[in-house]
Amino acid sequence: MDARVASLARQLLDHSLNLQPGEKLLIEGETGCEELVRGLIAEAHARGALPFFELVDPRLRRAQLLGASRELLDIEMAWRLARVHDVDARLHILAGANLSELADVPPEIMVEGHQASRPVLEEGLKKKWVVLRFPNAAGAQAAGMSTDGFEDYCYRVSSLDYAAMDRAMDPLVALMAATKVVRITGPGTDLTLRLEGLPVVKCAGRFNVPDGEVFTAPTLDSAEGVIAFSAPAVFDGVSCDDVTLTFEAGRVVKATGSPQAKIDAVFDTDKGARFLGEFALAMNPHIERPMKDVLYDEKIRGSLHLAVGLAYDMADNGNRSAIHWDLVLIQTPEWGGGEVWFDGVLVRKDGRFVLPELQALNPERLAG
Repeated sequence: MDARVASLARQLLDHSLNLQPGEKLLIEGETGCEELVRGLIAEAHARGALPFFELVDPRLRRAQLLGASRELLDIEMAWRLARVHDVDARLHILAGANLSELADVPPEIMVEGHQASRPVLEEGLKKKWVVLRFPNAAGAQAAGMSTDGFEDYCYRVSSLDYAAMDRAMDPLVALMAATKVVRITGPGTDLTLRLEGLPVVKCAGRFNVPDGEVFTAPTLDSAEGVIAFSAPAVFDGVSCDDVTLTFEAGRVVKATGSPQAKIDAVFDTDKGARFLGEFALAMNPHIERPMKDVLYDEKIRGSLHLAVGLAYDMADNGNRSAIHWDLVLIQTPEWGGGEVWFDGVLVRKDGRFVLPELQALNPERLAG
């Protein structure tokens, strides 16, 4: 086994999940990540835990969905819900050979699938969990990299000193927790949000690998204005570009981008799909540009993201939805710049933190 795989497995079980003897671990993934799953199973056994696994072939999933009824989806999700309810920790591995495998599944079926899976999503967020992408040719192609180069990059980013990042995030957590009004400005963007007492969560390798964000959720009815996202946002295998949202009283009243039909379908999933469930500032020093993979793109240094749909239990503003779609705005000079203000004080300009207590979150400091 590749030594990097074994090292990653240990990091995931110890740092991300803090897996304990006797705990039940559910490893879920897509075909193509078998080497990592073998490593995780071995390491889980070594810790006295109980590992279970399921790998899904995305091509077979597509075949099932093309003829799926709501009855089929509800029955399947009831089985999955029972299994998720019975475990202590979940580890989900993205590894599909074709990132667009579900792109031609009719939108109405995908909406039904998301609605049916909502209880599973909500129950899963109550457990210890972590999500990662296993490097393969499909991810490399989407990122515009060679397969070997992408593999090396993924392991390097995944093995960042997350303990040091965790400590550096503390001043931002304190500042965000004390903030009432956030204003985001930039090309095509002038948006305000209210933050009112919800927890602020630092993400340094415990929920996602790679990681590097601090998030909370805005007050449900608070978003006002417009925001033009700069990174492509993939949803159900479809890349949505130039997404621009207009908010009134917290609700998305206008959503534009390409392809418009897919964007319309996402926001018509349910009522909660038009409200925000997350606001986050990102700062992974090694992620500099979009790779059409949300696990990487939402951590781009100098970026922020908003998620429409379900709020996480850790920072719950009450929004409920069958989706959680992260949309990324990069504010570095190469992407047009921009500013983030907390209660009228400039916190970040053109992707760089400007307050003295936040300097440790700038790329040159986090990269070591």
